[in-house]
Amino acid sequence: MRGSGPESDIVISSRIRLARNLAEFPFIRRCTPQDRKSIEKMVHDRLQAIPGFNTLYYLRVDELPHVDRQFLTERQLISREHAEAEGARSVAIDNDERLSVMINEEDHLRIQVMKSGLDLHSAWQQINEVDDQLESKLSYAFHERLGYLTACPTNVGTGMRVSVMLHLPALVITNQIEKVFRSLQKINLAVRGLYGEGSQAMGDFYQISNQITLGKSEEELIGQVSGVVPMIIEYERKARDFLITQNREDLHDKISRAYGILCTAQTISSEETMHLLSSVRMGVNLGLIDDLAISDINKLFVETQPAHLQKLRGNELDTAGRNIERALYLRRYLQDRGKEHRDERN
Repeated sequence: MRGSGPESDIVISSRIRLARNLAEFPFIRRCTPQDRKSIEKMVHDRLQAIPGFNTLYYLRVDELPHVDRQFLTERQLISREHAEAEGARSVAIDNDERLSVMINEEDHLRIQVMKSGLDLHSAWQQINEVDDQLESKLSYAFHERLGYLTACPTNVGTGMRVSVMLHLPALVITNQIEKVFRSLQKINLAVRGLYGEGSQAMGDFYQISNQITLGKSEEELIGQVSGVVPMIIEYERKARDFLITQNREDLHDKISRAYGILCTAQTISSEETMHLLSSVRMGVNLGLIDDLAISDINKLFVETQPAHLQKLRGNELDTAGRNIERALYLRRYLQDRGKEHRDERN
């Protein structure tokens, strides 16, 4: 959210996820309710035995109310599937919310590490260490020829998904985004929305990730994604340069209108907020808005999501109530930040 990582004007985050299963149990879809409970208890107990892991926040997802499960999904700490599943399941999260271990998702374990900006190699170093520590206490399902065995065949091998979340508003405005996506698909890279597989792109955010893991090493998968992302960054920056050079007035007008609506709206949906914040975020990066920092916009993207609003308000709200509360939150936040920046200049 601070937007402090490498290339953070365009790359929001880097994430590596590992799928692992325990040798003693069948895959999740073949598990009985008792199997799920046994897996959950085993992993919890083994985590507690690893130095440093006993400080993780450990949450029983199946015991959480809907709004709390949605809250964790909005923070990218659990998947939508994990939030909506049935039976015993949990998640362990570190203090910085960079590491999370989902238990009883599609696989017995889904380990993920997130970093700000384009920082895949740092993410790999951390998750590799975590995986080694877990493997020292747990017996993974592993085949000498195939590698790690997973519920979905596309994850067999390393069990690794390497993904980078990018903000690409200029490529959308200049109608070049589909061309980029077609090129990525030709080299077996997947393009997904804000919340991963099956989700729509909101606020011009896109996740780029590998599609298959079998037959490639972890380093090759990281290299495949990290080798392509700089080219996408270059395309986005060129598109922004084109807009600012050839169409500055129209671009400035579009961004100013978006900012104005966010500052004055009395009711606003999550989807419209994401769309408008996308324009404002680009405006901040291009120097067309100087009252806000990228960290402000990144924060607003998260805290205007439905569950976050309800947690901030302290009670559940229906759709209409959330839209009113969202508009109120945006007005107050943007007015306060604008006043702070004006006071700093004076």
